[in-house]
Amino acid sequence: MDIDHTFMLKVLKTRNFKVFGVFSCFVNDVCLVGRSVHAGVLSSVPLQLLLRLTSIYFIVYFLFTLGLLVKKSVVLSYPPDALVYDVALLFLLAALEVLHLLCGVKGNLTESGGYILANIIVTAATILLTVYFLVWQTYVMRADVIISGILLAAYSLDGVLAVSTLARFASAYS
Repeated sequence: MDIDHTFMLKVLKTRNFKVFGVFSCFVNDVCLVGRSVHAGVLSSVPLQLLLRLTSIYFIVYFLFTLGLLVKKSVVLSYPPDALVYDVALLFLLAALEVLHLLCGVKGNLTESGGYILANIIVTAATILLTVYFLVWQTYVMRADVIISGILLAAYSLDGVLAVSTLARFASAYS
């Protein structure tokens, strides 16, 4: 028995059905399996998961880096000016991480290109600050290299996913 799927979609649309992915759903959520014309949701699940994982990892990164700065200031002859700058930059990175998470989640869930663009800009700033803690801070320990390298990789992947999500939004809404 061969069914004409385009005819079925026309019938479903005229009878108050909505088409989502692989399922055609009636308004009161009775779903029938059918073929989809287009996917209605453009949000990126990998981007959403990566934003959540990055925020959880950043808490660990922040506490570990703060602890390393305290250890460096006690054990090594850390210049007081440099210590103040490093701590201030770490707190700036924390503030940017909060902004990064908020813009990324809101932009992804509301499919807003403006928030995703703001997320990309904030991601670039967080990448620069992470590179500072990876390379340019006064004393760089091996632990700094490891944890900053992981955070840099997460931010880089986040930037790539945000750019692809922005491109998907731009192509769908243009």
